[in-house]
Amino acid sequence: MHPEPLSARWTRLRNRLAAWRAVLSRPAAALVSQPEPRSIGHIARGRQLCAGNLLFGGHLVEAPGAMLWDVPAPDAGFAREAHGFGWLDDLAAVGDAAARARAQAWLWEWIARYGRGHGPGWTPDLAGRRLIRWINHAIFLLRGQPPEASGAFFRSLAQQAEFLARRWRAAAPGFPRFEALAGLIQAGVSLEGMEHLTGEARAALARECAAGIDAGGGIPSRNPEELLEVFALLIWAAHDLSEAGLAPDEAHWRALERIAPCLRALRHADGGLARFHGGGRGLDGRLDAALAASGVKARAGTGLAMGYARLAHGRTSVIVDASPPPTGAASEGAHASTLAFELTSGRRPVIVSCGAGARFGPEWRRAGRATPSHSTLVLAGGSSARLSDDRRHPDRLSEAPRDVQAQITRAPDGIRFEGGHDGYLRGHGLTHARRLDLAADGRTLAGEDMLLSLDEADKRRFDRALEAAQPQGVPFDIRFHLHPDVEASLDMGGAAVSLLLRSGEIWIFRADGGASLALQPSVYLEKTRLKPRATRQIALSGHATGYATRIRWSLAKAQETPVGIRDVAEDAPAPVAED
Repeated sequence: MHPEPLSARWTRLRNRLAAWRAVLSRPAAALVSQPEPRSIGHIARGRQLCAGNLLFGGHLVEAPGAMLWDVPAPDAGFAREAHGFGWLDDLAAVGDAAARARAQAWLWEWIARYGRGHGPGWTPDLAGRRLIRWINHAIFLLRGQPPEASGAFFRSLAQQAEFLARRWRAAAPGFPRFEALAGLIQAGVSLEGMEHLTGEARAALARECAAGIDAGGGIPSRNPEELLEVFALLIWAAHDLSEAGLAPDEAHWRALERIAPCLRALRHADGGLARFHGGGRGLDGRLDAALAASGVKARAGTGLAMGYARLAHGRTSVIVDASPPPTGAASEGAHASTLAFELTSGRRPVIVSCGAGARFGPEWRRAGRATPSHSTLVLAGGSSARLSDDRRHPDRLSEAPRDVQAQITRAPDGIRFEGGHDGYLRGHGLTHARRLDLAADGRTLAGEDMLLSLDEADKRRFDRALEAAQPQGVPFDIRFHLHPDVEASLDMGGAAVSLLLRSGEIWIFRADGGASLALQPSVYLEKTRLKPRATRQIALSGHATGYATRIRWSLAKAQETPVGIRDVAEDAPAPVAED
């Protein structure tokens, strides 16, 4: 374990001092108005909590009936998630008496143990997250509580708000600071006697919008789900200010107007987000609800949105990671996924990535970030980007693709994506190029992957790599990870793969003879589950032996699949626990 930097210890000390000072502040007595819950949780995760399955920070602790704060935290990540109270959304989503009793017991015990400025939860971003959840779910929490419990609840809210007013500047730029400022605004407009907190927070949030949201509505991490979370925070803050008779700053509105079209471009046909760079698909309906609440109707243009290309026709959507990975601090959650794509047909994901593994621990997190966990070409079993060897920043990416070309054009019968990246140039002298053609009716995706040595220096580098890889050549695999609900089987004597979706659609995958075709095991890392889900992947494997290697493949609906299909079958609910 690396020693804690002096700056981190100093920040922690200042947070503690500010928390102790805030405890002496004059408490709020009540809410100005009854809040409507805005943060939405996962029913499956709420049921898991009720059953005593605590999955925080990549660690699963089974503790049926235990008080949350009696459970030893395996690491700081587990403690952060527990003290942030994001789980309150999940218990509120369940909403029954047992879930309410558990939420009340855990919250009031937190006040008893940590409410006077103790514990790891006194950081600006966690305080903002906690304030939002406590205020949003106040009615759910206060039901049946005696006056002394209500008094302790409001006293703690006021103290946390005062702490946040002193320490929001210590939150890291980006999502943590958006979370801190949104929580401060909600406290300022919702709690009696806290109006003085709103003005500075409103101005600071506007500055963050101008600095942290780029001209295309994107954020440095390129994480679509994180962008949705930022968008939701900005919408909540705008509504809070408007209800208090305070107009959000112009920069605040402009940020919403930039983000909404970007999110629409990152939306698959089933309403879920593309799962790239640490993000998940989002809760069902969450994206559409946020877009509707924003009131912004504009759509993205024809180019890239936050570095992603979107092809959509008929019932089919294809989203491609078409830009370099994030750099610097923004790369700490980034994936080596350049030129990877996802495909969704109607309500059914077909081709996916394995997803973000952070919820299942550091080994799964690391595996999920690697190129083999994405639907793209993998050269020599490696990744197009690698984790840094800098001991100060071991989670950042290094040696990542920097020259990434991407173009979307009209094809003879649909739309075409063409792209290339230099992630394999240094080690093997090869550029990976990919072309995707989506037919106008959305029933066929034709692809071509190429490994090319483009100039003399690249050819010399490839010759050295080829000599080291003799006698067969430099190995490659083109991977297509399948969603767990897709039933896959080898067909036509092993020359094709049939994919049966729950909707009844049948897709057929074929490739030319330049690579061997196989079905292999894979995993699907889903945030609402206790464990990774087993699934399968299509793999095209071969060897690069010359300066130009081309593999063509196609994914097409079977001829008997109808043009329009009524897909109303409900998905099976996620189990409370898994073996």
